[in-house]
Amino acid sequence: MNVQLNSISDTRKSLVVTLDQGEVAAERKAVVGEFVKQARLPGFRPGKAPLAMIERRFGKEITEELQQKVVSKAYREGLEKQKLDVLNVVNVEPGTIADGAEATITVTVDVRPEFELPDYTGLKTEVAPTDVTDAEVDAAIEGMRSQRAEFKVATREAQKGDYVKLSYEGTVDGKPVAELVPDKQIYGKVPQTWEEVEGEHEGVIPGLGKQLAGLKTGDKKDVTVSFPAEFSAAPALAGKSATYAIEVQEIRERVLPPIDEEFLKSNQADSLDALKDNVRNNIKFQKEGRNRSEQRRQVTDALLEKLTFDAPESLVESETQGVLRQFIEENMRRGVSQEQLENDKKELVENARKAAVGRVKLQLVLAKIAETEKLKVEENDINQFIYREAMRSGQQPDKFIKDLSKNRDALRGIQQNIIFDKAVDFLVSKATVSTIEPKA
Repeated sequence: MNVQLNSISDTRKSLVVTLDQGEVAAERKAVVGEFVKQARLPGFRPGKAPLAMIERRFGKEITEELQQKVVSKAYREGLEKQKLDVLNVVNVEPGTIADGAEATITVTVDVRPEFELPDYTGLKTEVAPTDVTDAEVDAAIEGMRSQRAEFKVATREAQKGDYVKLSYEGTVDGKPVAELVPDKQIYGKVPQTWEEVEGEHEGVIPGLGKQLAGLKTGDKKDVTVSFPAEFSAAPALAGKSATYAIEVQEIRERVLPPIDEEFLKSNQADSLDALKDNVRNNIKFQKEGRNRSEQRRQVTDALLEKLTFDAPESLVESETQGVLRQFIEENMRRGVSQEQLENDKKELVENARKAAVGRVKLQLVLAKIAETEKLKVEENDINQFIYREAMRSGQQPDKFIKDLSKNRDALRGIQQNIIFDKAVDFLVSKATVSTIEPKA
């Protein structure tokens, strides 16, 4: 057997493996021998049928099996001789494989890039203070009260925080908005909807809630709304100014519950001081969680800046498809139309590929760090993952385990992700930390 290695790039290699006539003949003899043992032909006991009859009867199957055997042998022994760390088989060209002739098989593979680990301890991270102020505690308790608020009919003028039931119909330069966006009538004409007055979060029509204060039930008013230039939810309205004729049908005011025994009990506290302590601890826990997440992002970003090797193309292509699906799903959740997604397709693909290159390089270096630091996936790591995923998906852990046991690729993926997480946690544990005040 002759093995030739050609370098297409730092991460893509071509193995050209040639088997001489004798090696091909030996493989074919072994294949035919197996057919002789297993063939069931009328009038002959197993293993006693004439060889010529076996070859006539199973010629096609023998040829296919021979090709598979020869290609497998060429790939297996070629890797062994060249000591390649293969990540993906990109292409196989079997050539012509026939008895009485040598066979040349070309296998294109992507290999793990060779690189020296950069310095990965002492990476700089910045965290925000985790102290909790009294004002934060009071604001959180007010938020808890707001979640339990009742909305009672008000006969006064609408005020900030009220909810107004109204109808509206919009026009742009005298043309009904409903005709500009026929597939999204919510921007054109609505007989009844609710809008918060000067709410923290805007409703469907941008800026509408800011123009409702001072109105009373039965009032009619024309209001002007300017749609942002990048209004992806309804591109036909982007950058346009619309007039909406509104009519107020009802006003409801938010009535917060008192901080009484019932309220305290519903929040697992027996006094206001105990409630404040619980809230303070929760806010601190959330701040610490945000700091951990931010540190994980910072160390991986810092590590990525140090990497100079090329990412294997097949891994990048595969990762790009996954990132692209995420981008599309996120845009669709934001209300971006299919038409707009199609228009932005080139940019989405470019951004997805850029992100994919970073992800692949990061995964490769994290795997090497995990190997260097002897980080392992323990049984408890798998159990914790299964429990979290079962809870998240609403499945029983036993069923989740059963489904997982049928999918080895999924299990390998889980183990790989656990190792990556452990490597990032290790980087954070070895990072330098400075505390900065958050921007106002």
